[in-house]
Amino acid sequence: MPLTRLSLNNPAAVMVAVALIVLMGVVAFTRLPIQLFPDTERPQVNISTFWRSASPLEMESEIVEPQEQLLAGLPGLEEMRVFTSEGNAFINLTFALETDMTQTAIEISNRLSQLPPLPRDAVGPNIGGFGGAQQSLIWFFVQALPDNPNEIHDYSAFIEDTVIPRLEAIPGVASVNIGWGQRPEELQITVDPYRAASLGVTLPQISAAIANNQDVSGGNAEIGRRSYQMRFEGEFDPSEMGDLVIVWRNGTPVRLSDVATVEVAFGERNNFTYQNGNPAMGIEVRRQEGANVLAALDAVKAEVALINESLLADRQLVMAPSFDASVFIMRAIDLLRTNLVLGVVLAIFGLWLFLRRARATLIISMAIPVSLLSTLIVLFLLGRSLNVISLAGLAFATGMVMDAAIIVLENIIRRREMGEDADTASAKGAGQVWGALLASTTTTVAIFLPIIFTRNAEGQIFADLAVTIAVGVAVSMVVAVTILPVVTKYWVRDRKTQTRQVLLGKVADFVMMISDSPARRLGVAALLISIPLALTWFMRPAMDYLPPVKRDAVDAFMMFPPGSNLDWVEEEVAATVIERLDPYMSGEQEPALLNYYFGTFPGGTGATIGVRVQDQSRVGELEQIIRDEIITGIPDVFGFAQQGDLFGGFAQGGNIQVNVQSADAEARGRAVQTGLSLLRQRFPGVNINANPPPQATQPRLTLVPDDRRIQEAGWARRNVAGMMAMLGDGAYIGEYFDGDSRMNMILRTTGWDTPDELAGMPIATPSGAIIPLGDLVDIREEVGAGAIQRLNRRRTVTININQPEGLSLEEILDVVQQEVEPAMRAELPADGSITYGGSADSLNRAISTMLMNMGMAMVILFLILAGMFRSLRDALLVLVSIPLAGVGGVVMLQVLNLFVAQPLDLLTMMGFIILLGLVINNAILLVDQTRQGEREGLDRRSAVDQALRMRLRPIFMSTLTSLLGMLPLLLVPGVGSAIYRGLAAAIVGGMSVSLIFTLVLIPCLLRLGEARQARLAGSPEPVAAE
Repeated sequence: MPLTRLSLNNPAAVMVAVALIVLMGVVAFTRLPIQLFPDTERPQVNISTFWRSASPLEMESEIVEPQEQLLAGLPGLEEMRVFTSEGNAFINLTFALETDMTQTAIEISNRLSQLPPLPRDAVGPNIGGFGGAQQSLIWFFVQALPDNPNEIHDYSAFIEDTVIPRLEAIPGVASVNIGWGQRPEELQITVDPYRAASLGVTLPQISAAIANNQDVSGGNAEIGRRSYQMRFEGEFDPSEMGDLVIVWRNGTPVRLSDVATVEVAFGERNNFTYQNGNPAMGIEVRRQEGANVLAALDAVKAEVALINESLLADRQLVMAPSFDASVFIMRAIDLLRTNLVLGVVLAIFGLWLFLRRARATLIISMAIPVSLLSTLIVLFLLGRSLNVISLAGLAFATGMVMDAAIIVLENIIRRREMGEDADTASAKGAGQVWGALLASTTTTVAIFLPIIFTRNAEGQIFADLAVTIAVGVAVSMVVAVTILPVVTKYWVRDRKTQTRQVLLGKVADFVMMISDSPARRLGVAALLISIPLALTWFMRPAMDYLPPVKRDAVDAFMMFPPGSNLDWVEEEVAATVIERLDPYMSGEQEPALLNYYFGTFPGGTGATIGVRVQDQSRVGELEQIIRDEIITGIPDVFGFAQQGDLFGGFAQGGNIQVNVQSADAEARGRAVQTGLSLLRQRFPGVNINANPPPQATQPRLTLVPDDRRIQEAGWARRNVAGMMAMLGDGAYIGEYFDGDSRMNMILRTTGWDTPDELAGMPIATPSGAIIPLGDLVDIREEVGAGAIQRLNRRRTVTININQPEGLSLEEILDVVQQEVEPAMRAELPADGSITYGGSADSLNRAISTMLMNMGMAMVILFLILAGMFRSLRDALLVLVSIPLAGVGGVVMLQVLNLFVAQPLDLLTMMGFIILLGLVINNAILLVDQTRQGEREGLDRRSAVDQALRMRLRPIFMSTLTSLLGMLPLLLVPGVGSAIYRGLAAAIVGGMSVSLIFTLVLIPCLLRLGEARQARLAGSPEPVAAE
């Protein structure tokens, strides 16, 4: 082979190339960013709009529906999901992965610019997302320590102006935001309605007087040689606003200070949070795309330590992390590194057992560092990262990269034992197996091409695995035909022919014996093809989406009764939870906690709790305590707890979503209640909830206007509507800028406690009369929607089923579709529909993608083999060995399920695709050597016999080293091992069974034409021994 001869003639250049690879590989290893999972592109856009105090119905009709009309039909739009609650509207747009998000962002902005003007006090629409390049790095909580006399929100400006800029300056940090506990400052004007009525001042007069005070620019005036700016300063400073004259009564001014107080104060809180029992403010740190997660986390934590010491300690504050992902990442990566080293050691040991030559073993082992370091160089050049997926790929490749070296070295040594000199044996030994090596390497690499170029979420996750294995195997072939012959020529000593081939010779004799008659050949081939296919189908485990990757934390969620206000939540719910957690936090009760937080959803509809335990082995015990002791027994509060899942970002936290749609709200509600009831009966103890929940109703006071009395009072409906806003949360009347920050001006009245008190509120009219509000409106106590969800422009209620441990996604879906869905459909009218989302939808799409990839891989394999063998028949001979691997993988998964739950998730399915390229390598060697023998003049039987005796040892050696290299990934438990355990089981089981049966099946298939060839050659058909 020219490449081998070139290497043998230039050994110094070869060694220099090896040194360069090692040097560049080490540099690449030190510079590759380290993170838990690969970066994935999520083509999603989030649009948020806020309208102070607006009801969900108003948000839907006035805000969402016009936006939906404009956004419908965006290129590549797959789903538009909307959620509205009091004062908030969120639209999530999901696009096809191939969508140009830059152009999409421009298109969305252009379309939203066509919206009619929003109400004065509405904010937005704000657009964010565009692919999710920035991901959450870590959450911190700034706690007010027990002796701190101030409220935590008093420090909002200090944190925004001082703390956040220091964190945002850290390399790798994209942005830092306050996510919990912040309350905006407002310029609040609080009117005493009784005092105003006694002075004959109407609420609309007060509003108009304040709104009319604005700064106005008059342009420039030319006076002499100078140009003067003209400016009317109509805006009051808060300290002067009390002097504003509202009306004149009998020549005496009624000033704002006569009827109201003016102050800068914090607005109504929308949420609150506690950490470790202390009032806190949550801060989210988001990372830049491509940043080294571990380096960024270390830098952030170091800066936080400095901030605590230099800024927060004197203010009786402390900044503490929530879940620290770096701990989990390091444990997971350290485990993989250990498995990688252990796999290398086992593979080398298995190799030595066959060779019993230290030098030969070291020469073959040299393929490992060269191939793996080359792979790291390629990962660096492609902008990839070191993560559990890419490291698992390196670990899987450990044994595989020695296959080519084993075949080449074994052939070189065999030729030297036959008497050839070192140079000739190295050149011809590599050249003789070059065709088979090229075929096996090309097929192994080719099966990954559909995965590497798949742009869906699954393809993005698997791409690192595919790249690492494909590059490692490809480089190993180059090493085998360039570096290895050179080293073998100068370093391996000649030895006499060894006699330790007796066992392998007996194996070859057995294979030839059972294939020595046409009947046996046909019978064995039929059994070895049909039985594995049947067993693979019937023994197939239930399918799942992604493996459960649990973290050492428990997440709990609580839902509060409709209309719960935050004061009640804090006093009755938060205080109870904190009281129950305190003994575990202090260590008085076990398991001792590392930290915890309690934070409410916007508006107080529910809360989330995160709890971390000091001893990670007791997280299961903690989950039970949270579920049975901490969040239970609180009246009217529903809660559930589960161990946190690190794969949640890819599959909605493992949830199955059942979307129920109908224009008939009552029918939709009945269908949802039916589904919830049946699912909770079928899966007791599992978290099953609806969004929005059936109890998500909001008590409301409806003020129905009496038009006649309103007109008699000298007003119109809009005047009374404005007064209603003042009597509630307050009416937005403009903005005030103090030179540093901008704040809302809110006009409100003093509080009232009951509907009767509201009805009796005195109101001065334009005619000078004073009447109670109840004369103008009829106040009714009613119930309205607390939240509204829309999916693709239709009102929707989504049932979320949190996948329990021990049950696969496929098993749950079968129950839902066969038992629950028919009962739900019976409650819906003709326009009703039930669709699936979350992990259920992701699984269906992923299975379709996997089947397509597997089909493409089979076609690619067939075409490559047919081209290399120049025979369709030989290509088919090789491919029929694949079912043998399938049954081995399935059997191993079933064995694994005896000890730990292992469904057929996507990463495990990936193992079966990898098997396509691995198991045919042995068949390629046998077919290629058989055809070489026939070309040299041997008859079919002799050629098959020679192929077996020449290739059995490298086949056993390469398979054993591959299996030993992967064995730690299958057997060693630890953090993150669930990610690749199923994949390892599929490959180890498949290769083991394939090794045994391929050695029988391929010779039987190769000898099917033996009788016809013998007749053409004029020799009798060999007769099997009796």
